[in-house]
Amino acid sequence: MVTYAVASPSGGPGAAGRAKRPVKVYDLALKGTTGGKRELPRTQTQQFSLVGVSWTGAVKRLDGTAQVRTRNLDSGAWSAWHDLEVNLDPPEDPKAGMRGASEPLWVGPSDGVQVQVVHKDGTTGALPKGLQVNLVDPGVVTDAEAKATEPAAFVADASSPAATPTDSTAPTDGTTVTPTDGQTGTSPAPTDPTSPAATDTMTTATPTDSASASGSPSASTSASPSPSVTTPSAPPSTVPRPPITSRADWGADESLSPDPSEYNADVKAVFVHHTDGANDYSCADSASIVRGIYAYHTQVNGWNDIGYNFLVDKCGTVFEGRKGGVDLPVLGAHTYGWNRESAGIAVLGEYTSTSASDAALASIARVAAWKLGQYGADPAGTVQLNAGASQQNYFGTGFTAGTAYTFQRISGHRDGYNTQCPGDSLYAQLPTIRAWAAGPVQGLKVASVGGAGLSGSTYYTKGAVTLNWTTTTPGSLISKFELLVDGKAVTSVAGTATSVGTTLALGSHTVAVRAVHQSGKTTTSAAVNVVAETTAPTFTTTPNLSLRTGTVNTSAVPVTLGWKAADNAALQSVKLLSPATATFGPTTTSSSRTAASGTAATWSMRAYDYAGNYRTSSPSYTPVILQETSAVKSGSWTTRSSTSYLGGKSYSSGSKGASLTWTFTGRSASWVVSRASSSGQAYVYVDGVKVSTLDLKSSTTLYRQAIWTKTWSSSAQHTVKIVVVGTSGRPTVTTDGLVYIK
Repeated sequence: MVTYAVASPSGGPGAAGRAKRPVKVYDLALKGTTGGKRELPRTQTQQFSLVGVSWTGAVKRLDGTAQVRTRNLDSGAWSAWHDLEVNLDPPEDPKAGMRGASEPLWVGPSDGVQVQVVHKDGTTGALPKGLQVNLVDPGVVTDAEAKATEPAAFVADASSPAATPTDSTAPTDGTTVTPTDGQTGTSPAPTDPTSPAATDTMTTATPTDSASASGSPSASTSASPSPSVTTPSAPPSTVPRPPITSRADWGADESLSPDPSEYNADVKAVFVHHTDGANDYSCADSASIVRGIYAYHTQVNGWNDIGYNFLVDKCGTVFEGRKGGVDLPVLGAHTYGWNRESAGIAVLGEYTSTSASDAALASIARVAAWKLGQYGADPAGTVQLNAGASQQNYFGTGFTAGTAYTFQRISGHRDGYNTQCPGDSLYAQLPTIRAWAAGPVQGLKVASVGGAGLSGSTYYTKGAVTLNWTTTTPGSLISKFELLVDGKAVTSVAGTATSVGTTLALGSHTVAVRAVHQSGKTTTSAAVNVVAETTAPTFTTTPNLSLRTGTVNTSAVPVTLGWKAADNAALQSVKLLSPATATFGPTTTSSSRTAASGTAATWSMRAYDYAGNYRTSSPSYTPVILQETSAVKSGSWTTRSSTSYLGGKSYSSGSKGASLTWTFTGRSASWVVSRASSSGQAYVYVDGVKVSTLDLKSSTTLYRQAIWTKTWSSSAQHTVKIVVVGTSGRPTVTTDGLVYIK
């Protein structure tokens, strides 16, 4: 059991000193149970963040299922069971002290673990000897991490020792801890890790030599070529080097990897991997994850360094893996049988059913293109690789040591070895990685043209435009974009840009964008037609008001607003600015409105073209209500009073020939009447000419109805006369007055 003491922020050494702690590895032996099962009951431990299972014999396979569950350090909650990936590549040139191991699983800060290992088929045969669970605390080793970490410390109770740690500053002391009923103790480690006495005891391999060469653990493998004893020169690449976080920056303890680096002749291919483990890690923890994998590979597997040449997190950060120089063909330990002619890139996380992020894919593509570009290789091409071991890959393809086989320049781990790595989802994304790495830029198209209006397939502008585009290739793989006007480049911007502006001369143009991939390959978008013009639209018919039928009130008169607008290129819209606001399409020429009676109002309208040019017209009109009392009467008329009438009064007559005449100066007029089932007919005369016979009969009673209207092209003096027809049985005509517009 472990007790914890949390240091107070106000006491003790400085915050950075408290926060920093070295990398530690804890090894716990799995005890046997009936049925050949090996397990570790729930056991409290010191803090760790990465866990795996290992066993004696570097080339032995674990024909079983290994599962772990862990307790969260902060919440104290136990996780669900997680399967560990145990079908991993063995070292090509196994050395004494190396161990077989599962893929390490990142679980985040934890302080408890439970493990079980059983045969897949439920048989009770012997599992590998020396089974143990290995816990890695990646520590806090860099200044940046220390600054961001809350100060904390823990002290193990000497009376209840936890797992024996292995500091990163020194190899393990060769002791083990065998938990019994939740407690731990120590026992001497056997001197021969392969002897029967090693069963159920802990051995920690001291790094002795490279974890990969081109040999094979089986008799059928071919001998590996001798590596060069000199460090090769770094050839220039055809593409830029991406940003890479160095080993020093992620906190590599170089004492864990004392052996000199080994080098290949070149890099002919790149194998893509995933590291397994949860995908919900914070990218702020990525350096810790890399540090944990490094400690696991060196102190658990017994390798002389981390296996991968590069690691990439889900945010796209690239980490230097195996030492020796990122720009050199460093021999890695990542793909059994193919390490001598390749480099390995691993994505942090598990991608069986979850796709890798675009940021991660872009970084893989950048690293692969850069490494292959050092040797003139096309990332989208194929290559012949010489098998370093006899085996089968995930798809059942057989390889014979010493024979050449065709691979994609960018391949998945499963293409070379019988493993699910890099997961179904990430494997399905390899074509995207190849396309991004090789170029040209994919999916380039013009999205819009700012500062211009689109009509049909043509954009219109007054001159200044901004071209906006999209691509499916990330900008980090693009050198630059060039704006083409009429086929000629007029300006260029960085590959991360998504727009650029220019000013066009008056006239018609074709505009396109050309993308230059980091490889130098170019792609040009489809051109768009752009017309630059500065001629404003015109009102071929000035906005005007005419009276329309409907209900009249003393405050509002029904009117029709009419206009016509045109443009030399393309009319876009017409807007009403006052006394109300509205927007109309280019083919609309009228709108039913109401106007305040007795008040002059400016009816301001503005016509726009697609280039943004506009013209405004603002005529003024006044609707006027002429009460019946202002008319010249002829014949017998009686006055009626009601709040339903305009002004509270109206004239009514049933006498045939009775008339009312109004004289006014205006451009539109309407006669306002009351209607009912007993209403009769009336004649309408305009300027002495009979123009209409109106029947006022209505099944429902209606008041203040503009039943007849007349509009002229311009304002002038007019007379309107109404005459009672004297319709049999319903002769009555009731009038509320006349409305005109001046």
